[in-house]
Amino acid sequence: MQDLTNFETVRVTTTAFYHKIGSLPCPAFNGEHVHFTSEGLNHLSYKGKSPRTRNDIMTKFKLLPIAKKLLLVTTTHQEYDEKFEAVKRKKFKKMVEEFLTVKYWGFVAILDNRRLKVVVRQVGSGQKHFYSVIPAWNTTQYRDIKLVDQARGNMKDE
Repeated sequence: MQDLTNFETVRVTTTAFYHKIGSLPCPAFNGEHVHFTSEGLNHLSYKGKSPRTRNDIMTKFKLLPIAKKLLLVTTTHQEYDEKFEAVKRKKFKKMVEEFLTVKYWGFVAILDNRRLKVVVRQVGSGQKHFYSVIPAWNTTQYRDIKLVDQARGNMKDE
């Protein structure tokens, strides 16, 4: 039962921290603000309509302060993707599905001895908003040999 109590405590404090951020200027976007919306908070707990595992949620929640710090100091993005996607939006008091250009920026960095990627998204001509934080593998380099610790998933495909 201790795990559930700890999870709820982290969830409540992280949600309060997330809402307190609101928006922040990002040097990579020439000082344009990145907004922390409910969509980003929801994406930390859910992948599509299915919930993420508790361990994944806890990891993402604990990386959120570092993600905030990264967005405040980064001057360039390492990844960029632009897609034409179906997006559900509220229009004339009804939910409708529209096809819009969706842009994603990935910021990869090592901060506070943690390697992470922060994803910022823009739907159509809307505002840029925080979308996700992704932990990266811990790597150790000895001359020409790279050792990977705590890797999950298929390393070949990642």
